[in-house]
Amino acid sequence: MKKNGILNSHIAKVLADLGHTDTIVIADCGLPIPEGPVKIDLALSIGTPSFQEVTSLLLQEMAVEHITVASEIKEANERDHLFLKKAFSQPLHDVDHETFKNMTKQAKAVIRTGEATPYANCILHAGVIF
Repeated sequence: MKKNGILNSHIAKVLADLGHTDTIVIADCGLPIPEGPVKIDLALSIGTPSFQEVTSLLLQEMAVEHITVASEIKEANERDHLFLKKAFSQPLHDVDHETFKNMTKQAKAVIRTGEATPYANCILHAGVIF
């Protein structure tokens, strides 16, 4: 049995299979999830688990080169925008929400949280550990 880190076997497998530049989406409970990426639905109830909880854990386990967000997060969800800026030392890349949704089609996985605040979504772009 795994002793620490992410215990969810589906997330652990996706992380282990990632290559440089592959992407994972962390989504609020309202983001449409396209056909193609593996859907890992963690939503238990509204707000559980939160976007910040899931993102924090993934940033501990994954080499992240950069993060993409919908530009609308800056005004519509300042709390999560500030969280991402503090949690990740590099500048965030932002695109409009429609472009963001199109980018999710290329992801290896979409992790659906119970988050129910506007634009609480991000795309994590895998880096390398060397």
